[in-house]
Amino acid sequence: MKAQLINDVKNRYVEAYGVEPLLIFSPGRINIIGEHTDYNDGFVFPAAVDKGIAAAIQKSDSGLSSAHALDMDSRIEFQLDKLKPRAEGSWENYVLGVVAEIQNRNKVVGDFNIIFRGDIPSGAGMSSSAALENSVVFGLNELFDLGLSKQDMILISQKAEHNYVGVKCGIMDQYASMFGKKNHALLLDCRTVKSKPYEIDFKDHQLMLINTNVKHSLSDSAYNDRRSACESIAELLGVKALRDATLIDLEGVRAEVTPENYQKALYVIQENNRAVMASKAIEDGDLVALGKLIYGSHDGLSKQYKVSCEELDFLVEQAKMNNQVLGARMMGGGFGGCTINLIEKSATEAFADTVSQAYQKAFGKACSIYFIELSDGTHIVH
Repeated sequence: MKAQLINDVKNRYVEAYGVEPLLIFSPGRINIIGEHTDYNDGFVFPAAVDKGIAAAIQKSDSGLSSAHALDMDSRIEFQLDKLKPRAEGSWENYVLGVVAEIQNRNKVVGDFNIIFRGDIPSGAGMSSSAALENSVVFGLNELFDLGLSKQDMILISQKAEHNYVGVKCGIMDQYASMFGKKNHALLLDCRTVKSKPYEIDFKDHQLMLINTNVKHSLSDSAYNDRRSACESIAELLGVKALRDATLIDLEGVRAEVTPENYQKALYVIQENNRAVMASKAIEDGDLVALGKLIYGSHDGLSKQYKVSCEELDFLVEQAKMNNQVLGARMMGGGFGGCTINLIEKSATEAFADTVSQAYQKAFGKACSIYFIELSDGTHIVH
């Protein structure tokens, strides 16, 4: 599929512009555990996957720049000295935001044309946005010899999302997409923005994603709302971020915060601990312990942080009824998207059938099932 994607954008580019483009592949990501901890300076445990964005990019001598999203059959032209955000929710902001943030660093970008296509399922919470941002900054860095490090590039991608898209995201998505390592997950410290790779060998188990195929519109506003709740409690505790708080610290201010915000902060502190414990479980090859932590994560996301939804909770309950699933949880920002399941390889087909039928019956719509492999981060394709 990846080779097909890359060939497709290359052929479309040659057809449109008559020159050989630079080819970039930038992966989406999964997150094994550690959800909503990234903007609290905490730990997360993501991995790049073999689904992503393929981009073809080359310099333009037309006096204009252009970006063409093949999946949406949508193309824009723009002038580099007149960049401003487009309508909220439009894909163009991911591209324009990256260019603007590069310029904010006093780097000179020339005109370019980019064509891209992806195979990350829409709304799956696998960070197609970070993959797109990274493919743009990586391509421009290469084309115009900007001298940016990978660390610079992910900060540019993150700022594009803050300032052009309007989502105050943490650094996990951009980091995992840029620095991913084949067959490894990365325990990322979101404060130092440094990670430790852990080789993943699930032996006779594997990861299976189930997409609810729903996206409740609450997500962006709810995300920003939770972020500000976490920041206000950290301020009350006199710490830089909730990552620095202990359960005892939080107990000390319980009377001064709403019960809802207390639960949100409690979840973040507990989830941060779970992420660190998960890396230990992987190192020890203790998949049962890992599965319990994954279930614990979902429980907190659903009941304490309240970013789940009926469809995600249903899929996790289905997993709990099957002894061959060691752990399952919602993945990503919430209110839709996927569950991630750690399941025995021999049981995948039967579980996929059972859960698909049950989901169809409960919600009158289909869920989608994906198997992924852990892959390298953003790179040039030769």
